[in-house]
Amino acid sequence: MIILGIGGIQGDAASAVLKDGELVAAIEESKLVRRRMRWTGPGPMPEQSIATCLELAGASAEQVDAVAVVRPIPDAGFHVKLRSQFPNSRILVLEHHLAHAASAYFPSPFEEATVLALDRGGDLRCATRWQASGTRMAIDREQYLPDSIGDLYGRVTELLGFHASEDEHKVQWLSVGGDDRYLRLFLDIVNLSEQGARVDRSYFSTERLRRGGFGARFYDRLGLADGNAIPESERAHVAAGIQKAVEEAAIRMAGEGRNLCLAGGLGLNALLVSALERRSGFENVFVQPVSGNAGTAIGAVLDAWHGAFRQEKRVALDTVCLGPAYGAAEIKQALENCKLRFRYLLTAEEVIDTAVAQLNDNRIVAWMHGRMEFGARALGNRSILASPLDPYSTENLNAFIKHREPFRKFAASVPSELCGEYFEVGPNARFLSTVGRVRPQHRERFAAAILAGDLVRVHTVDRQENPLYWKLLHAAGKATGLPVLYNTSFNLFGEPLVCSPRDAVRSFYSSGIDAMFVGHFFLQK
Repeated sequence: MIILGIGGIQGDAASAVLKDGELVAAIEESKLVRRRMRWTGPGPMPEQSIATCLELAGASAEQVDAVAVVRPIPDAGFHVKLRSQFPNSRILVLEHHLAHAASAYFPSPFEEATVLALDRGGDLRCATRWQASGTRMAIDREQYLPDSIGDLYGRVTELLGFHASEDEHKVQWLSVGGDDRYLRLFLDIVNLSEQGARVDRSYFSTERLRRGGFGARFYDRLGLADGNAIPESERAHVAAGIQKAVEEAAIRMAGEGRNLCLAGGLGLNALLVSALERRSGFENVFVQPVSGNAGTAIGAVLDAWHGAFRQEKRVALDTVCLGPAYGAAEIKQALENCKLRFRYLLTAEEVIDTAVAQLNDNRIVAWMHGRMEFGARALGNRSILASPLDPYSTENLNAFIKHREPFRKFAASVPSELCGEYFEVGPNARFLSTVGRVRPQHRERFAAAILAGDLVRVHTVDRQENPLYWKLLHAAGKATGLPVLYNTSFNLFGEPLVCSPRDAVRSFYSSGIDAMFVGHFFLQK
């Protein structure tokens, strides 16, 4: 049985394929067409993503049993195109928040759970809570626009000079440098009750379209003239206010229980996930690692599997490395077409030894191996790496490669079995979905990666899930005594994660990266 899922049509389109009860492919369209999709409303069918997912599944369009599509669907022509392209398929349409909830609960390790979906808005809903057991989910609470904490977070993103629906992660990391001086303000705006958030519209102006649409009452509470830009000295405090207010709202909305699953755009907020792990009324928390709109493609196939086809077998999310991989012949052809000089390393051990030597020489290394990750986070297959022992590593990564703000720190990758020696972090660190804490004796060593206090982004690496990257971390530890590497996504500023060898070459030669490994091929400047 082959099920194709299509989600995120309203701005982050993606496809996924479930084949005989196994998730075999999931890819965002943006990574293939090489441009980020801004949220502008329903868009076209993600043709390249669909074709690549079917190719990875070894299936033709005629072999697809069902196509599950997440609303909103652009127009009637979309339906017609689906039926002509997939003549033997059932066409299933599911609600946006149902797809979010399905993407979180069905791959979770829980047999029973509360499921919380939080986003800016989809199908006019901005928050839903579900009770799930076995292969069934039932909604028990929902919240509608305009009472959206996701929309409020987006408005503050715009207020601070970033792009709403795109740069919320910047506000998250900016917030760690702020205090609670504006928390009361944002709690008043959110206006929490037992029924959820009731956003107080008196803090907005219906006539103002810029800077989040905030009105005179809001600026008065800030102590600023109406409509003025937020002073640089106050930006982190404003970010901290909205961040902590949203955390409190999510904790209140989740309620209490044993197991909690989280999805929706706010599930990408690692600080919020950490707050739920530490302070909610739940023993266990699982967040869908691609919890934004792209991840609804996974929710679509899983809902079809359990709902339309009534299958009882749960589908585990063992990895999010579900995109294309490239063989030696394909890589060699791309490098030769670009007239590049390279070395081919015969064994995995030689690849690792060469990489460790580069890292120990304080060089920034691009690392492309295996299948591309689904989602925005690089987990060791499309990564840029640096040694924590290099005192200038994070400065060089930010200033000369990623060209981004200094408050945006990098993750520390560590073998899962050694993590506890250096960090305190929960199981969601496997997908870089939360933040951890540096143990006191190692704070000075990881000072460059610390967000604030002792907070740090931690990525735990399991031997079975990514054996080559796990071996690299251990080899680095053997050489230096520290089995940890700084890890950030392999892409240039404003671009999606690299996918193909040609993408990697372009990013490598357009940045300050010193060396690159593409499979067994080694290039250096």
